[in-house]
This record gives sequence, C-alpha cells and structure tokens, in this order.
Amino acid sequence: MTKRLLITGATGKVGQVFIRRFWEDPRFDSFTLRALCHNRTLPPHDRLEVVRGSLSDQAVVDQALDGVTHILHLATCKETPQDIMDVAIKGMFWLLEAARTSPTFQQFILIGGDAGMGHFVYPHPIPVTETQKHSAYPGCYALSKVLEEVMLEQYYIQYNLNGCCLRAPWIMEKDDFKYQLSFGDDVFGGPRWCDLVEPHRAEEYRRTAAIPVMLDPAGQPVKRNFVHVDDLVSAILLALDHPAARQQTFNICMDEPVDYRALADYLFRTRGLPAVDIVTPYHSTWLDNTKAKFLLGWRPQVDLARMTELAFTYQRAADDPRVIYYPG
Repeated sequence: MTKRLLITGATGKVGQVFIRRFWEDPRFDSFTLRALCHNRTLPPHDRLEVVRGSLSDQAVVDQALDGVTHILHLATCKETPQDIMDVAIKGMFWLLEAARTSPTFQQFILIGGDAGMGHFVYPHPIPVTETQKHSAYPGCYALSKVLEEVMLEQYYIQYNLNGCCLRAPWIMEKDDFKYQLSFGDDVFGGPRWCDLVEPHRAEEYRRTAAIPVMLDPAGQPVKRNFVHVDDLVSAILLALDHPAARQQTFNICMDEPVDYRALADYLFRTRGLPAVDIVTPYHSTWLDNTKAKFLLGWRPQVDLARMTELAFTYQRAADDPRVIYYPG
C-alpha cells in the first residue's frame, strides 16, 4: 500500500533538509509526500503535492489529512501572541482530531522543544530526561511547546493514538552557530550580546570577532544544548514506522551540551579569536539523549568541533541570505 506523509512546516530549516533526505532514502520509495504550506511553497516533485492554507483552519487541515497515513508536525510560531494559539495550539488540535478519526492514519510525529523544559532559564542540577515535568519559561512560545506535548500525550491516553515526540533543543544549520555568537545586530537568536555590554564595547567585540563566554550568576561557564539539523532529521527518519517509537518522547540533542568556555578555547586555538566573559542570568542544562540511542539506535554525528567547523566554514551563496521566517 502506498503511504502518504503529511508534513507541516515543510519550507523551514528542518522541513527542507528532511524532504531532501526523504527523497534520497530508498526505505521511503513507497511514500508520497503532502505539504501543508501557508506563506511559502516547495519546488515540484513527482511524489509531492501541496495544500495551501493555515493550520488554524479546520477545513484546510481536514483536506490535508485526507488519505494520509503519517504526519510530521514541524510548524510552529515563536513569540507571536496574536498567532500562537490559533496556529500552534488550535492547529495541533485539528491535526490530532483529524488523525484519530481517519481510516488511514498510522503515526503522528511531533517535533517538540526543550523550551518546554525551561531551556537554560531555570537551574537543572541533574541531567534532563524525558520523565522530567514540563516547566515553560516566561513567554508564549515555551508555553505552546508544553501544550503541544501534553495534547499528544493525552491523545495516547484518550484514543491510544500512535504518536512520537522528538524533543529538540536549538536547531543549527549552515552558519547559525557562528551568528549566535555575534556582538552585532546580525546575532542569531539570544542572548543579544550587544545589549549586555556598553555600546562602545559591543562595537569593539564585533570588530575583533570576539567570542562571548556565557557565564551563569555564579560566574561558571554555561553549558547549552544544541542539535544540528542533520542529526535531527536522522532521528525523524529513524522514528518513522519504528515500533519502539510508539507513544514515546525522545531528547534529540548532541551527546554533550556546548560549554561556552570550551567553545571559546576551541575558536582561539583554531582561529585565534579572542573571548570575553559575559555574566548572564542563565543556567547550565544537560539534555540526556540515552533513550533515543537505546530505543531508536540513533547516534548524533555533530559534536562541538564539527558544529563549529560547519558554521565557520560555511559560505552563503548570493541567493541564500540569512532570513528567519516567523511565524511558521
């Protein structure tokens, strides 16, 4: 029987890499792909169809789910309170409702986030495993990640739905990892290092390409969790139709979090870049990925050195500007 995978968030950083590798993997030659797209679309492919519309529209979701066997839910919003409940929460609800009543549905895969576990906002004195209680940090994005995971878990209980949550920390691709260290306005994500020092120092650090060493309130280097998009996509491909993935949550992350002191030392050794200590209110966390290794046979391939080299040697083409699309 031909299987049909619906993907939301298909045009994002994870979606684009997933689709490319999905086409390349002979295990999925029997699959067709359907993408639910809102603002952007995808290049044509003989096994791809596109449904246009918003996740918040039940009729659109029902149309997208028609004849679908598998769902990969990547779409999300960031800190956009005017959209997040309609898109992230209502959209997730419509997907789950359509899945549970579908005669063809087989598996739901959600890409969760460590924002739902508090990220580096709260102290974590022991490694964070999949059994830890949710603890969203302030803001609507982290709350939405908690609500998504809880909804999926309740559909296991209420309807015995076959689902899986792959919980990822900050996802890196291309030169993201380099630009999360920038003291300029081109910084990717947070913290905004330029806002944590005086303006003239921020300019000096930007000019010298200084590397910020994030310190916790006690002055110790922060350990922060990341995952490279290639490793996350490998986990998604493994989880598809994997019997051990049924109704499970997995932390999908590097074997060790990035220690900002170790990162600065590496960049000094390899590129001669200076470092500057920055005291922040943030805390070290260590996501434990043992469960994914044990049950899925997954292994991350990108460690600190590999992540750094990929980012610092990446050369963007003229038609590939740094653009962050939110929401979705």
